[in-house]
Amino acid sequence: MEGVAESERKLPLVPCSSKDKKGKQTSKVPIRIGDRATSDVIVRLRTDEGRDNWFYCHSQILVEKSKYFADRLSEDWPTCQILDSRNCVEVYCREVEFNFHVSALRLLYVTEPHTWHGVRNTLGILQVADHLGCHQMARDCIDYLEAVPWEEAEEEEILRTIPCLGSQYGQILARLRPVDPTAVLGIFISAIRFATSSPPPSMRELKSSAQDQLEYMLTEDDDVPILAFDNEVMKFEVKNCVRDLLNRFNHLIESFLSTSPDMNRMQDLQSLLSDISWICQILSKMEMMKELIHYWVDASVDIIKAIEQVSTNVDMLDARLKVVEVASKVLEAIGFGNIILPTAKRLHVVKVWLPFVQRTRPLVEQVQPNGEEVLSVRIDSEIWQSLESAFVLIVLTLPSQDQAEILAEWLRSEHVRYPDLTEAFEVWCYRSKVAKRRLASLGGPGTIS
Repeated sequence: MEGVAESERKLPLVPCSSKDKKGKQTSKVPIRIGDRATSDVIVRLRTDEGRDNWFYCHSQILVEKSKYFADRLSEDWPTCQILDSRNCVEVYCREVEFNFHVSALRLLYVTEPHTWHGVRNTLGILQVADHLGCHQMARDCIDYLEAVPWEEAEEEEILRTIPCLGSQYGQILARLRPVDPTAVLGIFISAIRFATSSPPPSMRELKSSAQDQLEYMLTEDDDVPILAFDNEVMKFEVKNCVRDLLNRFNHLIESFLSTSPDMNRMQDLQSLLSDISWICQILSKMEMMKELIHYWVDASVDIIKAIEQVSTNVDMLDARLKVVEVASKVLEAIGFGNIILPTAKRLHVVKVWLPFVQRTRPLVEQVQPNGEEVLSVRIDSEIWQSLESAFVLIVLTLPSQDQAEILAEWLRSEHVRYPDLTEAFEVWCYRSKVAKRRLASLGGPGTIS
């Protein structure tokens, strides 16, 4: 049975019967629950399953520390007397609450310090203290629950229990209450700055955790995002962080084009590419991909040149795959029309990135034919599929003459298997065959030849 450790109890004292020669009291003895010699009241604890336990108690303690017992033992409340003329007070509870009632009765006899034996036990005692009107005990329970950490299951139980007890216990839930939007914004700004920074390698796990939590804050699932996407301060801060990130990446790419890379700069490259891939997810949620996409399109030639310069062997393939991962997100946004680019830039994107992807896919398949070598960076099959779909969508937005040139080059390539542009080829064939008939209705000098 859960209760208070004997070694931690500090029991209240009552006068004993011994006196000195002058008739003065000479000592005091501690009152103990269950002491029949000094007890003047029995608490009869009964449950719905038939349990009936008697506890020899003392009205002095019960009346002082419990409003319920004070009322029951007052002259205004009819009580029965049993067993040596002791008053008897019956307390009914459910079987699952029995141990908590026993613990609460024992705690009436204890002053600080004492042990609560965990969150669940304290929560049960708090409910008993509330029912019996043990205000100091309830206060002690509140102080304990406010001060200790909760496990997830305990947190859920507290959420189920405390609101039913009344608003006077609401302070226990302080750590779970919604935060002021200004405080949330402050957390977001600090986190986005850290998540897009370049801390020492020893802090990468902290940075990764910050990125995960930022993404969670902006995810719409069963609950709405913790921040509104139209917050101008938030958008301004994100823009600044993205610009700083792209500037650092651009400087690194330029250094690769001018000097031979070393291992430290290769690690910096992988870190920056990971950050750009991650920030794409944040920008997509906030519909702010435009600036990043314009940079990526304009810098495509230099990015590919730098990457192919440093990733000619298996050891550097991870960087190449990270570039493909970012490119897939950029091309997908362009392909679905989330970002509007002029024809010349869309054509440029296809002509630059299609050959790069065609050269990269076989390298991955060569490295992992039987899973013997494992890359630290893996690309999910869905990314390859979305990249292929993006190429098809972008190609089909181009003028038919440009489509013909791209498709002819694709069919001549040794890498015709990926990406599979068959769908674009079929649409081009249909459009080309029926073009004159479909456009003939236009008539006049403006008819397209």
